[in-house]
Amino acid sequence: MARYFDVHPDNPQPRAIGQVVALINEGGLIAYPTDSCYALGCKVGNRDGIERIRDIRKLDDKHHFTLVCQDFAQLGQYVQISNSVFRLVKATTPGSYTFILPATREVPRQLAHPKKRTIGVRIPQHAVTQAIVAELGEPLVSSTLLLPGEAEPLTEGWEIKERLDHQVDAVVDAGECGTIPTTVIDLSEDEPQILRVGAGDPTPFE
Repeated sequence: MARYFDVHPDNPQPRAIGQVVALINEGGLIAYPTDSCYALGCKVGNRDGIERIRDIRKLDDKHHFTLVCQDFAQLGQYVQISNSVFRLVKATTPGSYTFILPATREVPRQLAHPKKRTIGVRIPQHAVTQAIVAELGEPLVSSTLLLPGEAEPLTEGWEIKERLDHQVDAVVDAGECGTIPTTVIDLSEDEPQILRVGAGDPTPFE
C-alpha cells in the first residue's frame, strides 16, 4: 500500500520531503507533481523502479526516460551539451520543457535510448519537485503518469493513490498541477527538432 503525503504546493514541509526522499533512497517508486502533470520517479540506479515504471505505463525499450534535475550543475553530469545548446536550454529553464541530449557515461545503459545513446533531461519550476531533487542530491528518473489507453495524465493525488496503491510506494499530493505534458525538444543533432508541443512555448526552437 502506498504512503500518502499531503504537501503544500509552494512551501513543502521539510519533514514530509525528507520522508519521501528516504523512500526513494530505499529503492522506492513515487508518484509526484511537476509543473506539467504528475510523474513517476525513482533513483537513477534503481533497476527495479525503472522496470516498474515500464510495467505501469507499458513502455518499450525505445522510450526516452527523463532525468529531472535541480539545476545546470546536475544536468551537466548526465548529458553532453555544447555552448550553443547551453544558451538555448539556459534561456528556457526552469520550465515545462524536456530536452533530448547525448548521454554521458553517468547514465545507466537501460535508461538511454538503445541506438542513439540519448536521454531526456529537464529542470522543472514546481516547488515540490525542486525540494525533492534538492534533498535527494541527484536527478530523479521520471516518466509522465499517463496510463495505457488513456488520453490524459492523472492530475489528482487521491485518484493516483486509489488506482496505483499497490504499484507505487508513495504518492506526493500537492494539489492539481495541470494536464499538459512538457514540450519535448531533440537537441542531439545539428538542428533542434520539436518532437512534442506541450506546456512550453516551442517558438525559441523553431
